[in-house]
Amino acid sequence: MPACCSCSDVFQYETTKVTRIQSMNYGTIKWFFHVIVFSYVSFALVSDKLYQRKEPVISSVHTKVKGIAEVKEEIVENGVKKLVHSVFDTADYTFPLQGNSFFVMTNFLKTEGQQQRLCPEYPTRRTLCSSDRGCKKGWMDPQSKGIQTGRCVVYEGNRKTCEVSAWCPIEAVGEAPRPALLNSAENFTVLIKNNIDFPGHNYTTRNILPGLNITCTFHKTQNPQCPIFRLGDIFRETGDNFSDVAIQVGGQGHTCSDALWEGPLLPLRASGGSRHFITLWQRHSNLCLHPHRAFSPVSRCLQFLSLFFFFFLFFVF
Repeated sequence: MPACCSCSDVFQYETTKVTRIQSMNYGTIKWFFHVIVFSYVSFALVSDKLYQRKEPVISSVHTKVKGIAEVKEEIVENGVKKLVHSVFDTADYTFPLQGNSFFVMTNFLKTEGQQQRLCPEYPTRRTLCSSDRGCKKGWMDPQSKGIQTGRCVVYEGNRKTCEVSAWCPIEAVGEAPRPALLNSAENFTVLIKNNIDFPGHNYTTRNILPGLNITCTFHKTQNPQCPIFRLGDIFRETGDNFSDVAIQVGGQGHTCSDALWEGPLLPLRASGGSRHFITLWQRHSNLCLHPHRAFSPVSRCLQFLSLFFFFFLFFVF
């Protein structure tokens, strides 16, 4: 049998042979297509600027917070301290959505049993007095809680303040409870649904993939596509301690935290992506949100009410 190959075959190689022909017809066709391509590219880049065209985007974001918190409050009743237990659900610790944000209450100060009557104002530099001369009848200080009656009355011990007509007793200015009353909010979860539509391209996408397990919880490596986030994990990603931030969020120069969730535009198929959480505030500064006040009436005719001074977390997405 003849050999399949020989040593001389090892040194062989193939090359393409180019033949140049002189043809008016072929040359005209070649340059005609070159001119068309060059003209289109020039028109798209210079005149029409298609690479800079912007399409409108329609986006809708829906959030839902879940979690139950047991709150233990220490109150004084008839001179005796008592520990009161209560349960807070979503309706108690969340506030109405404002744009692309949601609020979660983590701490509060409460003044119980307020009535409309006369009582001494809370002692401050502007309300302390020694006689009736230091009070002006009908005067309403912008920082006061009521209208002065013109009398100087005893607030506590030797301290006297101007009497006011207001919801009494006047709420005291005190430190926020430590630890936060709703410190267990660290385990609350929030579902973030984001639907995005590009009408110019007839394309719709969302951050929830088909067939996704809705009982999941976001994890950077194990469940990176899960849209359900644990609040404590969000603050851990920003380098903050939830228990510290939850005490007095947004008040009196202490820390306040805005967490931003940033997700990719996921097509309706499995794809890679990442979530990022960043803090929008400067630590140890007073660039914070002011705590919210809200009145919670305990009777329809508002003869009595309880005043809550809330401290909450503010999330922007």
